[in-house]
Amino acid sequence: MTPPAPSSIPVDRIAQILARWAGRFIVFEGPDGSGKSTQFRRMCEALDASGVAYDSVREPGGTTTGEAIRAVLLDRANTGMSLRCEMLLYMASRAELVEHRIVPALNKGRLVLADRFVSSTLAYQGSAGGLPGADISAVARVATRGIMPDLIVLFDIDSDAAAKRLNPLLDRMEAKGAAFHRRVRDGYLQQAAQDPRRFAVLDASKDQDHVWSQLLAALDQYARERDED
Repeated sequence: MTPPAPSSIPVDRIAQILARWAGRFIVFEGPDGSGKSTQFRRMCEALDASGVAYDSVREPGGTTTGEAIRAVLLDRANTGMSLRCEMLLYMASRAELVEHRIVPALNKGRLVLADRFVSSTLAYQGSAGGLPGADISAVARVATRGIMPDLIVLFDIDSDAAAKRLNPLLDRMEAKGAAFHRRVRDGYLQQAAQDPRRFAVLDASKDQDHVWSQLLAALDQYARERDED
């Protein structure tokens, strides 16, 4: 489903929208340079102000073991790492995150907000890297214990525009080249087309306030649709 065009949402409505996602699992996804992390921080600030109980996590990382894995994955000294090793390291970090952060938070009725999840692996190591999606999904079922996000917010942007936003000191994943990142974007859009009820696709090429308005509108729409199911 495509969220409605952004509109001005009064401040007193933001807390109401966010409260409807209590106990749910929301994932932010997007290519490097999409502005996803900026909106993630803004969402956390809004949740703090709203009083909604939540936990925010990032991938790879979020646990002691996961952060050690993150350092290995993003280190440009490890350019020779095989694609399967790369995928399995992401899944290992994810397994720790699910076990120690995500499941406990959901069991307490807290909203979980994640910066990346399985969709990233399907886009980066699958669509862009060449690993079969079926192999990735099989490993993911073990790593995640079958947990699926209630909503995946995809911050979509053309790869050329995204590249202009990146820090010139690129990490190992960011430095994989323009063709790779075009395949990443295509992979994300294919996932969204295959599962439109779980994906909200936002135009991340706009300014930050416009994207934030799109995000709030999408959260409002998807919450209402779930209430009607």
